[in-house]
Amino acid sequence: MNRCSTIWVLLGIGCFWSGVAPAAEPAKIGSFRQLFLDDHLVAKMTGLRRVMHRPHKRGAVIRSPKLDQTIQTRSVPQWDPVAKLYKLWVIGIDQQLWESRDGLHWVPGPPSNMKIMLAVYDRNEPDPSRRYKAPLLNRGFAVSPDGAKWTRVDVDKVPSSDEGNFSFDPDHGLFIHTIKRRGPFGRSVAVATSRDFKTWNDHGLIFHADERYQELGAENIMARLADPTLRRPFHIDKKVWRVDVYNMGTFFYEGIYIGMPAMFHSTGPVPNYPNTDGFHLVQLATSRDLKNWKRLGDRRPFIGPSRLKSGAYDLVQILPPSAPVEHGDELWFYYTGLKYRASFNYVGRFPNGKYVTKPGLEADRGAICLAVLRRDGFVSLDAGEKSGQLVTRPMVLPGGKMHVNVDAVDGELGVEVLDAEDKVLAVSEEVCGDLARKEILWKRGTLSQLKGKAVTLRFTLRNARFYSYWFK
Repeated sequence: MNRCSTIWVLLGIGCFWSGVAPAAEPAKIGSFRQLFLDDHLVAKMTGLRRVMHRPHKRGAVIRSPKLDQTIQTRSVPQWDPVAKLYKLWVIGIDQQLWESRDGLHWVPGPPSNMKIMLAVYDRNEPDPSRRYKAPLLNRGFAVSPDGAKWTRVDVDKVPSSDEGNFSFDPDHGLFIHTIKRRGPFGRSVAVATSRDFKTWNDHGLIFHADERYQELGAENIMARLADPTLRRPFHIDKKVWRVDVYNMGTFFYEGIYIGMPAMFHSTGPVPNYPNTDGFHLVQLATSRDLKNWKRLGDRRPFIGPSRLKSGAYDLVQILPPSAPVEHGDELWFYYTGLKYRASFNYVGRFPNGKYVTKPGLEADRGAICLAVLRRDGFVSLDAGEKSGQLVTRPMVLPGGKMHVNVDAVDGELGVEVLDAEDKVLAVSEEVCGDLARKEILWKRGTLSQLKGKAVTLRFTLRNARFYSYWFK
């Protein structure tokens, strides 16, 4: 039943998690949505628990035109405001550039004169011939007017291996290029950033596996081998069981960096081949400075494998995009899904031999898949039948109206604005329903009189999932 009532009494509430942030100057939050991935603005929290959410899979949106070619992507669709369509770059097939009006139905775009794995559209670029920008892994960089005709630019390469991701924060003019390098546990992630696409600041290694990943990796491998509904690796040898970071899409979202590390679980050696069989689990991490990262969701999968006989492609290999696409009140993730890892027999001596496909395997092996997440829906603060409460650190109240993203179909959420002495300055009307962008209305006090003042927010919720709040 959808009902709304006032609940402010907090006697007898169990505390799932609580923490107190160090004293600091009042935070300036601007117009960014405030998510709950970390404790940046959290002073105290009682009766609430953090929950990480997975996106809902919608299946394949681009398949390979040729069965003997396996399509992949590390890029993210870019909206071209002139052509009024999305553009996406893929690898592994002849046709690299694909286009779509709605993000769901894709057709081949014009042929490209250069092999492009990653690209972004720079809406801030005044020169139309340089609107599209791309890193050429370990080879330098290129620009294009349309995403098809590319020109190399005289910019030094960022040293990398064979994996990378690339995103762009247009609000701050920041290019973010993550690349694969070797670290303490094998494959690891480094990052380089630039504000002019000419000078790159190489920050070195920022993310790698650790001993805890090795412990969890062995558990994940054993759980997979015991589950008949998941595809079993072809090669199993405990001596090579290991977890490292295959790649990591990294992007700036509402004032915070979010990473999607693809954790590769090595399960066994492949004969005559210098790599291993295994599978990927895409996880979630966050950072405020691109250097110090917090693993989210107790390192459980953000995007995991689909089941056998589901008709899906993402049975074994799952490679994340460089960023999601904001689509209304949803985030769309276009990722690579592959049915196999070591799906071949190697004949001859490396590197002069040849690959022979294992008998009985499907020729249609991979696709660009889509998964959809509620906007801001990475992590929620959840309250049950007993109400919970979040108290923020002091912040400078920006101008504009306050909004929340909350699912309170059978509950409610309320807001109070407090001064430095905890005096209540404003009290909201209760919010009920599943609302992705609900404007807060006030039954006592107003925000207009408090603009520029240091205040604290106190949220109280019951039977609700709270995703974010912001001022607009």
